[in-house]
Amino acid sequence: MGDPRILYITGWMRSGSTLLGNVLGELPGVLHAGELHYLWRNGVLNAGTNSSCGCGRDLTACDVWSSVLGADGTAQAGAARRMAILQRFLLRTRHTRARLTEAQGRRPTAPGVVEAVGRTAAVYRALAASGGERLIVDGSKYPAEAAALLGRTDLDVRVLHMVRDPRATAFSYKNAKEYIDPMSPARSSGYWSAFNLASELVGGAAPERYLRVRHEDLCDRPREVVERVMRFAGLAGEPPVDETGLVSLRENHTVTGNPDRLSKGDTRIRSDERWRTALSAREIAAATAPALPVLTRYGYPLLPTR
Repeated sequence: MGDPRILYITGWMRSGSTLLGNVLGELPGVLHAGELHYLWRNGVLNAGTNSSCGCGRDLTACDVWSSVLGADGTAQAGAARRMAILQRFLLRTRHTRARLTEAQGRRPTAPGVVEAVGRTAAVYRALAASGGERLIVDGSKYPAEAAALLGRTDLDVRVLHMVRDPRATAFSYKNAKEYIDPMSPARSSGYWSAFNLASELVGGAAPERYLRVRHEDLCDRPREVVERVMRFAGLAGEPPVDETGLVSLRENHTVTGNPDRLSKGDTRIRSDERWRTALSAREIAAATAPALPVLTRYGYPLLPTR
């Protein structure tokens, strides 16, 4: 077996990464790990929400993850606390430029980064031996982590940058959900711009290992977009979704992510346009203003139709 192949999804939250990961996970030898960044805090320490495995069990009771994490709960907890600290201080979006500089060999990699990303690489190797021999999909969406992973010589990392209209993501964050806190439209779009601009930095540093797709295109042309992502990730074969967006989902082993990851059976990829009428004109304006630096570059209009 060669180096594990990783499709690391980056961009802002609520972009459709969970659904796309689950679709790819229907392919033989592909394992969708969900938002692996939260394995330590949510899964092992149980300190966050939405912390069960996609199979419905507690993470430490899941056959896949209990094998990956090992049986020593005390050691797991200590390592998990250490990982959560390293992630907080070294792998936030604001650290993207520094991690890229290290990955490109223009300055020595900080010891804490070596430790954190090395631990993640070890998890990837274990997952490659547990069903992800062709590809592991990691939907963590931290551009700095993607940048650090690109510097590893023992991993084959491809970065998929997913974007969605910032007004749609602002609508998703408007009301509290069990697994996410509410956020104002302006704040949501501020994060939207920061995460997407940081993701572009990663793409500029490694253009041959970077692909950007829009959520709206995935909904409009699901089979075409899934096939394009497959080819980018080095996967041959037919996409597991038809022209209408219908896909049959089985049990998965995702860490954190949209609770839709728990759904099984026939699912159709479809667009959610409720934001166009559910957001007020003032809320749409508030969500638009912080996104102006890249809004039209991604093909989104300044004045959306209602």
